Amino acid sequence: MKKEVPKPLFVAEISANHMGSLTRARNLIHAAIDSGADAVKLQTYTADTMTLNIDSNEFKVSESHELWPGKKLYDLYKEAHTPWEWHEELFEICEKNGVIAFSTPFDSTAVDFLESLEVPMYKISSMETGDLPLIEKVASLGKPLLISTGATTFREIEEVVRTVRNSKNSKLTLLVCTSAYPAKPKEANLGRLKLLKEVFDVEVGLSDHTLGIGVSLAAIALGATVIEKHFTLSRSDGGADSAFSLEPEEFEMLVTEGNAAFESIGEQKWSISDSESESRRLRRSLYIVRDVSKGETVTKENVKAIRPGNGCEPMHLDSLLGKRFLFDAKIGTPMNLNLVSD
Repeated sequence: MKKEVPKPLFVAEISANHMGSLTRARNLIHAAIDSGADAVKLQTYTADTMTLNIDSNEFKVSESHELWPGKKLYDLYKEAHTPWEWHEELFEICEKNGVIAFSTPFDSTAVDFLESLEVPMYKISSMETGDLPLIEKVASLGKPLLISTGATTFREIEEVVRTVRNSKNSKLTLLVCTSAYPAKPKEANLGRLKLLKEVFDVEVGLSDHTLGIGVSLAAIALGATVIEKHFTLSRSDGGADSAFSLEPEEFEMLVTEGNAAFESIGEQKWSISDSESESRRLRRSLYIVRDVSKGETVTKENVKAIRPGNGCEPMHLDSLLGKRFLFDAKIGTPMNLNLVSD
């Protein structure tokens, strides 16, 4: 029996778009819910759990980076982090509205904290795929686990999957991801969805950093069961992640068109849908197009292929030519093999 593909899960990633304001964070959550998000995701870290407060080029973003050139890592994470004391309230907003609330932990202390809030699932970011102890700890909890694969070699993905499976966790979804901000559609390489699914026998999805929704829709058509997009109220508001985030109207369109894309996939067998029945009835067929008498010869002048489709198929016309009518027949009579002599 063919395994049924689940409906895509649309995840709104809040990330740093709260811009340090709890009120804005609340508004983001409500807007994501109103836009049709199935899940809302936070990121759980502090600047101190991410890096060291060192003012050297080694601890800075490259000057060539499009969004954060020369930014000190510590300052970036201090600005972007979601205060841990906000998590419970933000999660409760989601839960009261029937939306999944979860997060990406970046170290062991974050996992312990999220477990105290009883989160139902986890995500591991692309940048943490090399932290196998962290992945092992999360996987051992037995909850659904999304793992992004951006900037990760195939050998490293093999190690990630092995670690998850050794932890007896069968609820893994691998996300194709281009770890660039923003990412270019031509670098999405969505063919990797099929590769990951076939090699590792897991559900697959997309963590999409491109602008717009086109890449996400293509991913759904290729079997993605999770679509994650960064979410903001307005890109013009600024914020560390705003440049590659969707606004509410865009996210709503993603959900609407994404569900349409999913529904359109259908089955890998040829059939005529019920809605096509009228088109089928109106197909061309052979009709008598002028009154004919018994004994008259069938010609291209008195029998033609026209709509609708109640006569015999047009392919039979050549074999009918020259035969004689057995009966008188009026114009508009569907042509039938029983009307002529052999």
